[in-house]
Amino acid sequence: MKYFPCLVSVVGASLMLNLAVSNQAAQAQVAYGSYVGIGPTIGITDGIQLGGVLAARYKLLEAPISFRAQALIGQNTAIVPTVSYDLPLNWHTDAYLGAGLVLAGGGNSSPVGDKISFALQPGVDYVVPNSNTVIFGNAIIAFDAYRDSGGAAVSVQGGVGLRF
Repeated sequence: MKYFPCLVSVVGASLMLNLAVSNQAAQAQVAYGSYVGIGPTIGITDGIQLGGVLAARYKLLEAPISFRAQALIGQNTAIVPTVSYDLPLNWHTDAYLGAGLVLAGGGNSSPVGDKISFALQPGVDYVVPNSNTVIFGNAIIAFDAYRDSGGAAVSVQGGVGLRF
């Protein structure tokens, strides 16, 4: 009886240690639908201009809002950050409309013009079932996109992304 309180303490400490060692740490889940991707782009306003696009999307968890950015690389490069409103069409497909800026500069024209301008970006994202693959496609319509002539610029791009 003299050692009973010590025995209870040792058994209790052993149980707590066992629980601490055997449980795995919790892992935080990143926002569903966020991805980075790559693909081709076609500027169709100032002649046909072929190039590439690097795309990123960060989807907010509980709001139908996403932050997007695309780098369009052609004769010159343009960065297009947008905020989009996402409309789910089904479990795997979202349609969206984004608004943002075209950040372009330099002597040559990018697929969406050669100066800073306002842009609209309609598009669709499709998540391949049972994978982390996203297929995306969109258009960028830049208003007053050219230094010399003003006018709008339009590019169309698509590609494949990796969801995180």
